[in-house]
Amino acid sequence: MMVMDLRTKARLISSGTVEMPEIFRPSGPASTAGPGAGERNIFFSSDEKMVRLGVADGSPLKLEELDGGEVAILEDGVEVARGILEKPLLHCPRQAYITVCERCIYDCKFCAVPKLSGGVKSRKRVLEMVAKANDTGDLEAISLTSGVERSPEEEVDRVADIVKDLRRFGVPIGVSVTPARRSSEILKAAGADEIKYNVECLDPQLFTKVCPDVSLDRIKTALERAVGIFGENRVFSNVIIGLGESDQTLQEGIEELAGMGVLPVLRAVYPHPLRAGEVEMIRPTPERLTDLARRLKRVLDDHGLRGDVAETGCYRCTGCDLIPHRDL
Repeated sequence: MMVMDLRTKARLISSGTVEMPEIFRPSGPASTAGPGAGERNIFFSSDEKMVRLGVADGSPLKLEELDGGEVAILEDGVEVARGILEKPLLHCPRQAYITVCERCIYDCKFCAVPKLSGGVKSRKRVLEMVAKANDTGDLEAISLTSGVERSPEEEVDRVADIVKDLRRFGVPIGVSVTPARRSSEILKAAGADEIKYNVECLDPQLFTKVCPDVSLDRIKTALERAVGIFGENRVFSNVIIGLGESDQTLQEGIEELAGMGVLPVLRAVYPHPLRAGEVEMIRPTPERLTDLARRLKRVLDDHGLRGDVAETGCYRCTGCDLIPHRDL
């Protein structure tokens, strides 16, 4: 049996998509989170590893049904990996991962959210969604992410109010928002267990092009402050791979974040069709993903950080990334 080892998972992440028979196509709502908003996805699990793939006709990867509830992923007719499809709870397996605000005033060039102008979920709606997920018996964590409808300050207050009500479910809560004044203090006091502020791009010059309305220094300052409030291994930051950055810049930036006590999430860029031609977006090769993941693990080890103690979010899910101390 072809199980999904580290190299195979990197290969699948690098491709990012899979073509699948109509019978397997996900029937639920499309993702509303981050750069890949608006797309439909599946979660494929094999040998204690999991990968999230977008559903796309014409993908070089094909999903095939096998006996006994298993499926195989094929490339050019050759089996790459065999496993099962995991059923998402809300956005991902075993977590209620909810986008509160599906709008954003910032125009980061790799992200589809500002182009989609989605809705804003009320506190009541979020509570209803989590309660329904909890009724399944599969709820292990809650992760909230949010764009910015009017200002980061308003968004932090909105999410903090929701977090207070979500404590009743008795599971860890993680939050990913744009940092605002005293946002870490506010969210920690509300009951959040983990926090994520995304630097997105670690090349300062490239950052001004891909995130023209945002301050990289402000995000780094917020991350450093967050570690003092939430503690090490409880603060995270997405770093997108494939925007034209060099590996040296990535290495230096990863060292800087880990030195603060922050765990970087190395995320392969998703070239969304709504952002075509705005900035360079090239999906990283399997070799680059594997090499960077190994470098990240060494850096985390050097700083006494652990990827396998995360209770929420991407380090808990592992579907989109190669996660140190979980995948390798």
